[in-house]
Amino acid sequence: MQETPQDDQSDGGAEAAEVKQSWWRRLSGGLKRSSSAIGSTIAHVVAKRQLDAATIEEIEDALIRADLGTDTAARIATELRYGRYSTSITPDEIKAVVAAEVEKALVPVAQPLVIDPTKKPFVILVAGVNGSGKTTTIGKLAAKFRAERHSVILAAGDTFRAAAIEQLKIWATRSGADFIAREAGADAAGLAFDAVRAAKERGIDVLLIDTAGRLQNRAELMGELEKIVRVIKKVDASAPHAVLLVLDATVGQNALSQVEIFTKAVGVTGLAMTKLDGTARGGILVAIAAKFGLPVHYVGVGESIDDLAPFSARDFGRAMVGLDE
Repeated sequence: MQETPQDDQSDGGAEAAEVKQSWWRRLSGGLKRSSSAIGSTIAHVVAKRQLDAATIEEIEDALIRADLGTDTAARIATELRYGRYSTSITPDEIKAVVAAEVEKALVPVAQPLVIDPTKKPFVILVAGVNGSGKTTTIGKLAAKFRAERHSVILAAGDTFRAAAIEQLKIWATRSGADFIAREAGADAAGLAFDAVRAAKERGIDVLLIDTAGRLQNRAELMGELEKIVRVIKKVDASAPHAVLLVLDATVGQNALSQVEIFTKAVGVTGLAMTKLDGTARGGILVAIAAKFGLPVHYVGVGESIDDLAPFSARDFGRAMVGLDE
């Protein structure tokens, strides 16, 4: 029997729901260490006594330890203190308050990375410190953009490490993206210049440029990153169109200084946070949002290609405290 349009819509809706549910399982599972740390404290203090000043103080301390930041933790404590809540409030009710406040803090920064079709290529410069997951994130993004039918080039701008060049080449092959590289030790700015020019000549939709991992306290390395930006602008004055900073959630408070210094150097336009499954301090994303207000485009909770997804404030807030979807 021929399917009707309604059947197609139903199948599509079911498929979308399954994809969302699958991501929710990965996100909530990835944030298990963070949600367990917060949830166990809430359950412990509520079991001992009713919602009083001492209970609220313990909850606030737990939120600070989870790296949510003192301002967000204080705001949640104030909501608990002055909200119309029964003194016999349950742990899940407290978690709902925390989740709502986390969501409120993150809604302004939960913004997708939009590819502007009038910019060809749309140049995305990807930066971050050593070990943040830059190259893997680029590979996952390439797969996503290819699935959206964009033509993509990956440029191996991490010329310091032969392994990074090879890793990016594997991702390019896997995703069906084109690949541009030079030998290890070559000038990264020159590679970026060639990549933008080649992408323009070929009419490519998206150019993702990897860069060498660099410590934010090394001025000469940050200077090299600034040079890459200057050289890109010689080919296209409007580029890079996005500067994506990849952050490793396991570094906690150090991520704040990374955002500050990279933003000053190269004008970071958005964030991707990786390795949320490896830390009990996933709240650092909330602290970063509160301090800098930069768009958070993606979060990652694992190594597989599906473990990087667009950022949702509501999902993150509920997963942070261990509530169901």
